[in-house]
Amino acid sequence: MEEIVATLVKVLMLSPDYQTFCQCMKCRADIIAISLNNLPNHYVTTEEGRKMVFEQLNTEENRKWINKRIINAIHVVSKYPKH
Repeated sequence: MEEIVATLVKVLMLSPDYQTFCQCMKCRADIIAISLNNLPNHYVTTEEGRKMVFEQLNTEENRKWINKRIINAIHVVSKYPKH
């Protein structure tokens, strides 16, 4: 989940809709943390398990669902930045 969220945050922050938001590493880390706290955990111990979970989560429907949590986190961090 962390890999998917980090990638989607990077992509979303580069989009025209979010270019006015702070792009610093602290804000990005906060966005990722808030997003992950609002998503279910998927712990794995092997590379095979990681690939299996990644394939399960990396669908269009799941990406849309994850994007909603990330967008919410972007707005939270924008409203209450820690710097």
